[in-house]
Amino acid sequence: MGELLEKARLLKTASYQMAMLDEAEKNEALERIAQALLANADFILQENARDMEDGTTAGFVPPLLDRLQLTEERIGQMADGVRQLIKLKDPVGETTEQWTLENGLNIRTVRVPLGVIGMVYEARPNVTVDAAALCLKAGNAVLLRGSSSAARSNLALVKVMKAALQTSSIPEDALQLLEDTSRETATEMFRLNEYLDVLIPRGGAGLIQTVIKQATVPVLETGVGNCHVYIDGSAEKDMAIAIAENAKLHRPSVCNAAETLLIDIHWPYRKELLHTIAEKGVELRGSADLAEEFSFVKQAEEEDWHTEYLAPILAVKTVTGVREAITHIQTYGTKHSEAIVSENREHVQTFFRAIDAAVLYHNASTRFTDGEQFGYGAEIGISTQKLHARGPMGLRALTTVKSLVEGTGQIRH
Repeated sequence: MGELLEKARLLKTASYQMAMLDEAEKNEALERIAQALLANADFILQENARDMEDGTTAGFVPPLLDRLQLTEERIGQMADGVRQLIKLKDPVGETTEQWTLENGLNIRTVRVPLGVIGMVYEARPNVTVDAAALCLKAGNAVLLRGSSSAARSNLALVKVMKAALQTSSIPEDALQLLEDTSRETATEMFRLNEYLDVLIPRGGAGLIQTVIKQATVPVLETGVGNCHVYIDGSAEKDMAIAIAENAKLHRPSVCNAAETLLIDIHWPYRKELLHTIAEKGVELRGSADLAEEFSFVKQAEEEDWHTEYLAPILAVKTVTGVREAITHIQTYGTKHSEAIVSENREHVQTFFRAIDAAVLYHNASTRFTDGEQFGYGAEIGISTQKLHARGPMGLRALTTVKSLVEGTGQIRH
């Protein structure tokens, strides 16, 4: 608790200084961070190798080791990501609304930093840099709490970034890493309302739910992605196959990959579609009719419709039309990303009106739910909640607004 409180107090003070910085000062600091990452790559890789050794000894599965591992190329990508942020417009100070009342008062709302952001995340060390750079660009101080599996990598990255800030306008204290990764200290962090303005969890369903249930600090929830692709009876054959394949296989381990494929029973190309996906190495778990019709389709269990596989596994089901597809998504979806492939405009409009999700697609893959793909340049995560921010969260999602009221001596009667 001592480390947590000490760093939280430093962050709160630093946040007041951050609010006074202009875009040029923040961009200069980000450039120094990018340069420092490249210049200190050997040190970062050395510390990451120690985490990798511990992970191998602990029996981490290959996908987890891959997420944990840093390489010269990945460090270069992190530096490039920081430099991409430099090119983005700073949202702080932007006027979002302005009007004048009958009594002559002029009111305008402007974007301001959230203040102090607590970032809670799992094994990927690249999130350490991404989150720090995004928060700093939007004028926030940030407390990073990564997983113990990446402790040395995260500490090395933060040391390098803090050293870079020493010669910039951004106070070094605006960036802190919570080195104590115990659950007890994490719980204290989740309730540190006096110092933290918002928490952002980024990781698996278990981590996100833990933060939501234990936190008293407001949470910007990044959500689990049980995403669906619905192939309407009117869908064009080649387009439908290409979209379904891309949504599942382009990168199966991410939250915007499709986990369930719904096929209209009247669509005549399901045999070719399922064969195409199965031949790519995807395990298909299907409704009873599909399991009976195709020997390579396993009978799905109820749990399969709920599951975010993050792997080359796909649940498949036939439906009698767009309304049954909607009912299935309403029952099992996680309000992340949902797609319809259709040439029937009425069905598309029905789908768009009925489905409650952060992002809906017509004739496109769910894989586009991403800050960079949306033109935000980067993202802190993808929100599936409804308050403050929804969908890919870029720089604007890391700001709030305040109202500035200018008068000429008005008093209220």
